[in-house]
Amino acid sequence: MILWMNQVLSSVPPYLTQTPSKSTQTCHSSLVNSTVSVSHRPKRRCDLYDLHKELVPYAEAWSWQNAIVKEKKASNQKNEDLADSLIILQHHPVYTLGAGSSEEYLNFDVKNAPFDLYRTERGGEVTYHGPGQLVMYPIINLRYHKMDLHWYLRALEEVVIRALSSAFAIEASRIEGLTGVWVGHQKLAAIGIKVSQWITYHGLALNVTTDLTPFQRIVPCGIQDRQVGSIKSLLKENFQYKECGEDNHETGDYELIDITYKSLITEFCEVFQVDLGLNLYKKEAGKILDLPC
Repeated sequence: MILWMNQVLSSVPPYLTQTPSKSTQTCHSSLVNSTVSVSHRPKRRCDLYDLHKELVPYAEAWSWQNAIVKEKKASNQKNEDLADSLIILQHHPVYTLGAGSSEEYLNFDVKNAPFDLYRTERGGEVTYHGPGQLVMYPIINLRYHKMDLHWYLRALEEVVIRALSSAFAIEASRIEGLTGVWVGHQKLAAIGIKVSQWITYHGLALNVTTDLTPFQRIVPCGIQDRQVGSIKSLLKENFQYKECGEDNHETGDYELIDITYKSLITEFCEVFQVDLGLNLYKKEAGKILDLPC
């Protein structure tokens, strides 16, 4: 069964207790011809909602994004500039479809789906979210960056490409005509966005320690002839990963998530030229999403 979110009823979820900060700075980053170059102008503020160690139900995160977008749209009407926002988290297992996604890419009956299945307003085809996958939802006003959707997509890809290189020396790349980040024929990061009144939401998902089995029940992103990969699987191929209990210097699951998170945040700040503030850690996040502290 495909689930839709009622955007009117859910636009202001009860757990959203903090709204974006007002920003007193404006700047424009510069990306040229899909090659990212960074302009060194005053940085914008970006509120970070850090739930990267938490499993957040997809419906709650979706409602949360819509509430922030609604707040930013209202500020536009008043000619006010709210700070950018970045949510980073993991999801319970879930399949999501884009607004125009085809059900032919589902290898199961929608009435008997293995996990919750949502049709959203983002672009792109079906994908899977689950534990071990870091999901970034940037909610930014492109009026203060660059009003160009291709620029924005390439910028998101650049964040991942740089993060993989700096943290793991993994050489990732783009593939012409396709959106996302690839290592050889393996897709490590999927991107699906929605932009309304130049305000972005939805975002990117990077497979870190993800169980890739659920991807076998779909045609990920509608691409038939490519595989899905993860950082963990690539490191295993190069003997740089340890299973729990092994006594060596290599990297395990929890450390892998933390290393990837820190690298993604660092590169996001550099590519989008923002300074992060309002960090929500577990105690504060618990108040928002009713998580155990």
